[in-house]
Amino acid sequence: MSIAEKAKSAAISAAVTQALAYLEKDPETNIPKVMNLVDKLVPEDWYVAQRQAFRKSIEEKNHWYDLIMKVYALDPGVRKAFFRNFIVNASLQGSATQEEVSRKENCNVPWAILLDPTSACNMHCTGCWAAEYGNRLNLTFEELDSIVSQGKELGTYMYIFTGGEPLVRKADILKLCEKHSDCEFLSFTNGTLIDEAFCQEMLRVKNFVPAISLEGFSEANDGRRGSGDFEKVMHAMKLLKDYKLPFGISTCYTSKNYADVSSEKFYDMIIEAGALFIWFFHYMPVGSGAATELLPTPEQRTEMYRRIRAFRGSKPIFAMDFQNDAEYVGGCIAGGRRYLHINARGDVEPCVFIHYSNVNIRDCSLLDALKSPIFMAYHDGQPFNKNMLRPCPMLENPEKLRAMVKETGAKSTDYESPEAADTLCDRTTPYAENWKATADRLWAESGHDCGACAGCAKE
Repeated sequence: MSIAEKAKSAAISAAVTQALAYLEKDPETNIPKVMNLVDKLVPEDWYVAQRQAFRKSIEEKNHWYDLIMKVYALDPGVRKAFFRNFIVNASLQGSATQEEVSRKENCNVPWAILLDPTSACNMHCTGCWAAEYGNRLNLTFEELDSIVSQGKELGTYMYIFTGGEPLVRKADILKLCEKHSDCEFLSFTNGTLIDEAFCQEMLRVKNFVPAISLEGFSEANDGRRGSGDFEKVMHAMKLLKDYKLPFGISTCYTSKNYADVSSEKFYDMIIEAGALFIWFFHYMPVGSGAATELLPTPEQRTEMYRRIRAFRGSKPIFAMDFQNDAEYVGGCIAGGRRYLHINARGDVEPCVFIHYSNVNIRDCSLLDALKSPIFMAYHDGQPFNKNMLRPCPMLENPEKLRAMVKETGAKSTDYESPEAADTLCDRTTPYAENWKATADRLWAESGHDCGACAGCAKE
């Protein structure tokens, strides 16, 4: 990183820190004034579009303003820790370090690391990719601690727990949050292990945010996750809201539940429950028991695309559809480009859904893993398609995954039932072919049909 870039990063971080402190004094009064403060602290040509969008939200007091006010209704200590860790450490200072290391080492460096503390889970949901690992695998606290410490050296301050059910390891997760108080920790969770005692611990450590899995209303959710799960999730959300703790929703959409989870009724339900964000994940047919009938049709995926974008313009909740919103992040974010996944056995995988690897974190450093053959194949191949509605090397470009696994010699990390990449890609090829025409039409309609221009990388 150049001296000028370092200065810019430091200036932005200082400006944001000062603005946040200013807001804490009196949010209701000072929010309308905050952009004036930011304008005074940074050059006028820095982050112009972002500053204009934020100013517009404040001036119009629209749904984004409502979301900001909901954040300021959270526990003050938790809110301050989130702003410091997520905005300053992870997104400003951390990203600058990531870029510097990436250029120096000629490899991807992730903004976030997904970790499986355990493969154990108290549920067995239909179509869950994590089920293939079984329930006997665990990363020790010392291993988790080492990964976070190594990540911070690379500029990574965001850590996301997957599994398994991460809260089976409550004590170690809280210990990790406490030791690395400068990081933000998020966890995908079924929510059934969130109780009052855990809410009190969240208030104590201040840097843990749950993303609760919810697949729709009672019938659809319990059909995949088991009878009574919906009520348990609603109870967990009520506890979190009562304790003024931040949380979000994680939703896997399928051919069966897409209409429910993209409905206004569903949005309004989770907003009323206190959710600040919802992350949508397209069903991935991973593993020998994958239910391919759950794959959304092109028409169903299109409906998700349109509905989520419509509600993003009207509802006070941050929504992201990782399959349909790839244009905002430049395509596939796996392979360490924005994130990587380390399973409970220590295998370092490019993607949480694609279980092939060359290395194990118990045998190498995090940086060495990022330079391993499969990760470098991602680094050299991204983006995998110029149409950002076809971002994934498995789901929409299976020929790319076939080639990368073959060329790098990556091995399956499915220890219950190892699956050849050809077998997986044979399963996704019909989907990719069916989606292509619709994806190309939507991409053209959105004004991105730029042909073979130099800015668009690879087909």
